[in-house]
Amino acid sequence: MSNIAAFQAALAEPAVERDAIFEALHTMRTHLGMEIAYLSEFVDGKLVFRAIDAPGLEHLAQVGGSMDLADTYCNQILSGHLPQLIPDTLDLPVAAAMPITHQIPIRAHVSVPIERSDGSTYGMFCCLSPKPNTSLNNRDLALMRVFARLAQSEVQRTLEVSSNHSMLSDLIDRVMRERAFDMVYQPIIDLRSGDLKGMEALCRFRSDPYRAPDLWFGDAARVGKSVLLELTVIKMALKALQDVPAGVYLSLNASPDTVASGRLAEVFAGHPGDRLVIEVTEHAAVADWATLDRCLHALRTMGVRVAIDDAGAGHSGLQQMVRLRPDLIKLDRSLVDRIDEDRARRSLCAAMVHYAAETGASLVAEGIERQEEAEVLRSLGVQTGQGYLLARPMPLADLLASCGPKRH
Repeated sequence: MSNIAAFQAALAEPAVERDAIFEALHTMRTHLGMEIAYLSEFVDGKLVFRAIDAPGLEHLAQVGGSMDLADTYCNQILSGHLPQLIPDTLDLPVAAAMPITHQIPIRAHVSVPIERSDGSTYGMFCCLSPKPNTSLNNRDLALMRVFARLAQSEVQRTLEVSSNHSMLSDLIDRVMRERAFDMVYQPIIDLRSGDLKGMEALCRFRSDPYRAPDLWFGDAARVGKSVLLELTVIKMALKALQDVPAGVYLSLNASPDTVASGRLAEVFAGHPGDRLVIEVTEHAAVADWATLDRCLHALRTMGVRVAIDDAGAGHSGLQQMVRLRPDLIKLDRSLVDRIDEDRARRSLCAAMVHYAAETGASLVAEGIERQEEAEVLRSLGVQTGQGYLLARPMPLADLLASCGPKRH
């Protein structure tokens, strides 16, 4: 990532870091009685302004603006031909001979280098005035260096964040490019007949040590690539559909953002939509309901059914469920766990059964791990379920082999 791109990434960080630099500039500018203070970065022979405090003189320099580095005092200060503190630039032949001294004009100037963590020069922490200031002394320079170090620590932290952002983005790109993940499938079983009704596609990323999928998708979201990663995984999962027995559906997970991107219709093109279910996680907030509704309608016209995932444990509960109008409702494992021992869970599950019957939806209970739980769910009218009691997620070949006798 270039320095410019790194700084642009840093601008997405909370404002407090930039405020800290601005406060350092403002404090030094007012202490020295000068008109302009700025933090600059050196980029490809240019001095680029990164933070400025110059009330009333904003026309002279703007954040993101630049000028040729050779035209400034910076190279002369770094080489030692000019001092860091100049009470009157006209007293120094090198400064007096430079066009910038008269163009701005610059008569008093204090500038301290800012370094990166590797010791290279990032830019300058600078104050200047169009009037000479013969009162400037070494104590002023010492204080300037203190505030420059404060700004430097913020710069270094921001560059580190930007570097980490770039590394993480590159890692997500590599995962997508190399398909560095495997698909496993968990059966969705009819709780009465034991027949295989569907299978949920789940992603397992290859890493050492192993990291859970939600961490990978969280990282992708942090670098703005969650939709791309989800689509890559979904495309891989769809390859299983050609081997899935007739009458068995394939369930795929997608965040609201991925659904609202409108790209799933293209991904699903050429596949039998009536055998696909898209699970929209209830944990994620919906930013744009109008767009999501439009994209869900497009998928439904292809025959794709919509499921709400983790129902009862998510961001907006029943309100989101009503808005999505799901064809399938997947009861979160928190409702299933010990349901045989908990009247409140049984009551809530019974209410969900009634809701599903009224809306024409089907229920899928997730996280069934005990026989007692399965029996209670059956008695309440829950049609299908998945969980370790029934089958663990497994490679497609193993799933088809283990469920073979019950396929229709």
